[in-house]
Amino acid sequence: MAITMDSATHTRGVERIEVRRIGKADLDWALAEGWRDFRERRGDLMFLGLIYPAVCLMAVIVAMNDALLPLLFPAIAGLSIAGPAVAAGFYELARRREEGLESDWSHFLDPLKGRSRTPILTLTAVLFGLFLVWLAAAYAIYAFTFGAENQMRAADLFGRLFTTSAGWEMMVVGNLAGLAFAVVALVVSFVSFPMVVDKPVDAGTAIATSIAAARANPGETAGWGLRVVALLALGTIPFAVGLAVVLPWLGYATWHLYTRIVKR
Repeated sequence: MAITMDSATHTRGVERIEVRRIGKADLDWALAEGWRDFRERRGDLMFLGLIYPAVCLMAVIVAMNDALLPLLFPAIAGLSIAGPAVAAGFYELARRREEGLESDWSHFLDPLKGRSRTPILTLTAVLFGLFLVWLAAAYAIYAFTFGAENQMRAADLFGRLFTTSAGWEMMVVGNLAGLAFAVVALVVSFVSFPMVVDKPVDAGTAIATSIAAARANPGETAGWGLRVVALLALGTIPFAVGLAVVLPWLGYATWHLYTRIVKR
């Protein structure tokens, strides 16, 4: 654990919220603490119950409508945008455990019952809007490269991805666009969601503080994003079963990262 002494101050109105500069060791510490919380309060059974219906429903919708096929990968990839919102309950359990309070599953939905409800819903709406814009951008990229009227079945689409210049162009441009959306989602959410669970602040203050934290720690923010992407990728093997472990683990770990970045 290596917190530097330097700090930046984000000011909104009369509020002064200090943002610390952290180091790589703090990222690893947050993951270690998140794993410890996961072992204490396992969230795998809950997420197993949520992952499979969502994946199956998406597969059925795509199978029944070829027009939606180009959005299959963008939709699955974009689901990670919703991660911070879904993890609000894990932030609460980690906070309560940190303070020595009762932290059983009966408190998982506490953030939606008290003062945190409005800012959490506002932040969730922001991420949902970002998700919709991402889907629109992904479809626009598909339409530009393959043509909006060119509807294909799965075998045709996946075959053309790797055997045509249009397919490679779509993958390169799509991945670059996806990276841009992922960076925006990370910057506005990795501090804001745990912050509204922890403090009586509005969504605007939380987002501004999250952006300030990323500006104060650009390398560490990128490093955290890479760790999240790597763990999510591992979690999808096989058949997304690993996400039942990865998602709650990252939820707990994000809380601990927040406690290192924001002076409470």
